[in-house]
Amino acid sequence: MNKKEINEIRRRIKPEKSAISRIYGCYVNSNKEIISDLDEPLGPMSEDEAEKYLGLLKKTLSGMPGKNLIDIIFSTQQVQDSDEHRLLSALRSSELKDGAVRHEFYQHIINKLEMEDDNYLILLAHDIYDVPYRAKDDSIQSDAGDTVFSYILCCVCPVKAGKPSLSYSPEENEFHSFASGPVVTAPELGFMFPTFDDRTANIYNALFYARNADEIHHEFIDAVFHTDAPMMAAEEREAFETALSDALDEDCRFDVVQSVHEQLRDKIDEHRESKDPEPLVVSAKEIGDVLLKCGVPEERVNVFREKCGELQIDAAMNPENIINSGKFEVSTGNTTISVEPKQSYQLETRVIDGRRYILVPADEGAEINGFSVKIKAEA
Repeated sequence: MNKKEINEIRRRIKPEKSAISRIYGCYVNSNKEIISDLDEPLGPMSEDEAEKYLGLLKKTLSGMPGKNLIDIIFSTQQVQDSDEHRLLSALRSSELKDGAVRHEFYQHIINKLEMEDDNYLILLAHDIYDVPYRAKDDSIQSDAGDTVFSYILCCVCPVKAGKPSLSYSPEENEFHSFASGPVVTAPELGFMFPTFDDRTANIYNALFYARNADEIHHEFIDAVFHTDAPMMAAEEREAFETALSDALDEDCRFDVVQSVHEQLRDKIDEHRESKDPEPLVVSAKEIGDVLLKCGVPEERVNVFREKCGELQIDAAMNPENIINSGKFEVSTGNTTISVEPKQSYQLETRVIDGRRYILVPADEGAEINGFSVKIKAEA
């Protein structure tokens, strides 16, 4: 799913817009026991309560595709004949109304999921979307659609003990410290099945959500989807840096890495300005071309491309995963230099009297702990 498709579904997750009529789920304690089974109609709930439930589920469609939101791809064999796909399909086709199917699904999660907070809430909801026709000019024609999209949303929310606070006691006419009950916090992970690709159902994919893009619950993905976990942002960056440093060796120079950073940042900026809903990706070949322009020998560039292939990042790397486009920081032991990324080209290296230096332009003066100082001119 691209960003536009995700946002189209995300905008639906409101009491007045969605066709979600019930909220299902279970509360699991530290002993992996279900201590509360949730099956609540949305209609009788107060508006505030309904919005809180839907707000938690809506969170699983937030974040960046390729970072917090990752496509899980089922093999053809899984779709045709596998327990995991059969279970997800049963949840969807029953509109979550089959209690036995729901509890089988809960147990798959409970048996494997390891949460830092021992207690957690699993939430499930089913929605049916009469997809309106979208014209070429992007206008929506509500009465012209002929597609019905049926899907489920799931999220897993840590439940934490409430913090004691001073509260007023009318009986005693005094304030006392009271500990509030367990509090449901923002989802740690979740998913949507099937995906809304090209504005229709794609049963070969699920959209997985992780609150922390650098931490993924592999055991959850294995329990629910029974497939290899996708590479997350931190893993992709580590693989890229490994390929670059191992292949370039002494050619992994300051100016080379600086140039790669600048080129990737420019691609990120252009992609944002274009408002292209498709995720931005670059290949090892494209980065190899940048390395060649920096004077890196062709044989080392070829090694870099081969290393990327070995680490399975040669075809489609997310530039926002492999560099920090919002920061350009250089560390040299006890010193750290941080500059605006768009000004990184101003930094240069030089050898003076046999010592290596990183030079920072100071034409507009400088500050020491916020105090303006002058730079002494050459005599």
